Amino acid sequence: MLEILKNRLEAARGREEGFTLIELMVVVLIIAVLLAIAIPTFLGAQSKAKDRSAQSSARNAVTAANTIYADGGDFTAATAGELAAVEPSLTYAAAATASTGPKDVSVETDPDTVWMAAKSETGTCFYIQDDKGGSGTQFAKGPGACSADAAQDTAVVPAADWSDKW
Repeated sequence: MLEILKNRLEAARGREEGFTLIELMVVVLIIAVLLAIAIPTFLGAQSKAKDRSAQSSARNAVTAANTIYADGGDFTAATAGELAAVEPSLTYAAAATASTGPKDVSVETDPDTVWMAAKSETGTCFYIQDDKGGSGTQFAKGPGACSADAAQDTAVVPAADWSDKW
């Protein structure tokens, strides 16, 4: 009986198998190819998410301004303090003050129009204007100065850059 077990053990040791170096290298190559595809896709999705954050802030700020417009009949009451009371999750600044991040919104108003700007973490500035007397809500984006004053400046944001979507 002992001899039979000894023979079986020796036979089992002779059949031990593992992966060859070639097989391991193929697996590493496949993983490298998958990573080469996945990393740029992930980084692209991350940039889009950062841009969407700034866009969402600008839209929420315009919604807050429209709430004030509905109460008073014009946008002049949509000051930084009043907007913060309506939408406290954002930080508002005067027209000449540039937005420094997606939660910082630069605001400028006149009786019928409000302009807002929010800067994405990717460096893109997202502008939004709501004109009750004419064109309605329009959107623009671009690099550079990210303030509500810049949104009104046709040298920074030409009329042709404003559209119905970002």
